[in-house]
Amino acid sequence: MSLNTNNWNRLRYTLYLPVYDLIADRVFRKHRQRSIELLQAKPNDAILIIGAGTGLDLPYLQGYTHITANDITPGMITKLKARAKQLAIPVEAHVMNGQQLAYADNSFDAVILHLIIAVIPDPVACIKEVERVLKPGGTVMVFDKFLPDGQKPSLLRRLFNQVASTLFSDVNRSIGKIVCHTSLQVELNEPAAFGGTFRIVRLRKHA
Repeated sequence: MSLNTNNWNRLRYTLYLPVYDLIADRVFRKHRQRSIELLQAKPNDAILIIGAGTGLDLPYLQGYTHITANDITPGMITKLKARAKQLAIPVEAHVMNGQQLAYADNSFDAVILHLIIAVIPDPVACIKEVERVLKPGGTVMVFDKFLPDGQKPSLLRRLFNQVASTLFSDVNRSIGKIVCHTSLQVELNEPAAFGGTFRIVRLRKHA
């Protein structure tokens, strides 16, 4: 994807900062918690949060000692660092493009992708990077909005997506079509918010 698209993502989420927590926390709190419970990580596992925003996942990661988080928006990372300090959670946070991760291969035991796969310009590039930095046998938790695999979007949905993808996120992405570009295996795919429009998906890398 173009640099302009990444710049637009950075700009729009900077503009959303004042209201981001109000929307992203209250509506999705229990689903974030459910996803992290399903991660089944050990306290000393190396965990990466991509598109971490203001750190709304951190309250459910208390007790974990090796957390790394990134986001393309500097303002989000500033808020995340403040939240981590308030919660006394050690977090290594970076401003970074989730499509080009500056981490070595096989660096993390687990990766969290909450509300990022439908937002990031190139979700395939992102999931390939996830596979690269994930250790063999490692786990990925995805929470996001997806079109059911095999279902084509209606004309109305395609028209709506022209606005939605510009203002907040793509509503027509298929998790199956994204993951098939990797060797990651889908272990779990369960309905979450808004009648299953949002789903919680667990992926695993071959050991």
